[in-house]
Amino acid sequence: MATNATLQADKREVKGTSASKRLRREGIVPGVVYGSKQDEYAIQLNAKTFADVAKKQSSTNFLVNLEIAGAKEKTKLAFVQEIQKEPISGQLLHVDFRAVNEGETINAVVPIVLTGEPIGVKSGGLLEQLVRSIEISCLPADLPASVEMSVEPLNVGDSLKVADLELGEGVSTRLNGDVLVALVAQTRASVSAGASGGGDAAGEAAAAE
Repeated sequence: MATNATLQADKREVKGTSASKRLRREGIVPGVVYGSKQDEYAIQLNAKTFADVAKKQSSTNFLVNLEIAGAKEKTKLAFVQEIQKEPISGQLLHVDFRAVNEGETINAVVPIVLTGEPIGVKSGGLLEQLVRSIEISCLPADLPASVEMSVEPLNVGDSLKVADLELGEGVSTRLNGDVLVALVAQTRASVSAGASGGGDAAGEAAAAE
């Protein structure tokens, strides 16, 4: 697991819609941190700093070391639970952090990254990825940035299922193992390639006789 980024925050004393709007105009995003049997805090942090950290992540759910000035528990391991944005402008509106401890199981949604070029694509097939992210459960130390899987062995008509994914040590999912993640679909090009291959094989067999 990569080293967690550290985010500086302040305990937020002012609340309400008008106060939140004023903070956003000043480049500050309001948030809240809760969980792990601790006090819930309304917090605020620099919007650009948070956005820069978030851009480096492959998932919207990730771990940070949160340092909160003015709070009793000043430093804590926190999980970014939800990021709220304005739909059109993309402006950060609010961030929910869930404080966790090393022995606590967390749930996160991480992307599925397919690597390599399938054999079937080389012969004219088309790789179709049907599931692009997966919800997993694990301890904070085992949280992967993504689930990577090679699709190089897949031929035309072959598929990759959830059960085939290599989630990593200590990582599990509740998603049905039979759910299709990706497949190499047949195309006209792959049919032609297959027909050509069959013809060549037949010719070779005839020549051998």
